[in-house]
Order: sequence, then structure tokens, then C-alpha cells
Amino acid sequence: MNQLAPPAPASKASAALARGLVYYGFWLLLLPSAKPADLILGALSAGAASWLSIYLLPPAAGGIRLGALLQLLPHFLWESVRGGWDVARRAFAPSMPLKPGLVECPMSFAPGLARNTFASITSLMPGTLPVADCDGGLLYHCLDTDQPVVEQLCAEQRLLARAFVEGQAHG
Repeated sequence: MNQLAPPAPASKASAALARGLVYYGFWLLLLPSAKPADLILGALSAGAASWLSIYLLPPAAGGIRLGALLQLLPHFLWESVRGGWDVARRAFAPSMPLKPGLVECPMSFAPGLARNTFASITSLMPGTLPVADCDGGLLYHCLDTDQPVVEQLCAEQRLLARAFVEGQAHG
């Protein structure tokens, strides 16, 4: 049986180069013009940010597949619009049922980068808000506990899992 194995964590040098290129790309996006002094400052800043990121989040701790993460952007935008519309509809229609409450979403992500990223992304989605980390999951406040909130969060978790490279456990 031939299964795709997850990519091995990158070496520090290749991770630093990849991160540096991403940081420099962001720098270039923010520039109003491409003056030589700005390009040099950007390269120095990207190098410093890359070095710091390797120190704070070594490649062995896991990583993000940027391409897979960018592929989630249309889905995230659509779900944000759809959720925002639902929240607005509920706010302006007093007859709409609301059953606010707390639900627990089981997590397949270990505490760390992936779980924090998931909580951050889902906190931007209208109608749900992570409020606590509990035994093996996240506790969410939601506007309507009669909706399949946990199922939707688990589906989002499966989508986001494609963008992460598992790392070694800390300890």
C-alpha cells in the first residue's frame, strides 16, 4: 500500500531561507516604491525576522504549508460572508431563534501552533468564539446551539490540517 508520507521537518537553513523569502515578499507588497535603500532595508529586516522565527519556532516544532494555507482563503472568505449574513439576519429579525450557549469541539491539533491558528481563524468567523482550552478540545460560545456548530468546526479543522506539518512534541 503506497501512502503519501508527510514531509519531513525542514533543516534550519532551508526553513530560514523559505521564511526569509516569505517575509521579503510581504515587505515588497507593502512598499509604495522600489527604491534601492528600501529593498536593502527589507532584505535586512527579512533576514532578522527569519533568524528570530527560527529561534522562536524551530523547524522541528512543525510548520505551515503556505500554498495549502492560501488555498483555504476563498473558503474562509465565503464562510465569513455567509456567517456574517446569518448574524445580521438574526440581529435584524427579532423572530429569528437564538439559543446562545457553549459547545465543546474536540481537537485533533495538539496544543501549539496549529491549535492556536485554528482558534484564531475561528474567532474571526461570525457566530462562534473560542473561550477556553479544555480537555482535548476548545470550548466555543455560539449564537445558536441548535445549529451543527461542532460538526462545522470539525470540518474546518480537517481543512486546516492540510496546511500544517506535524512537528516533534515539546517536553
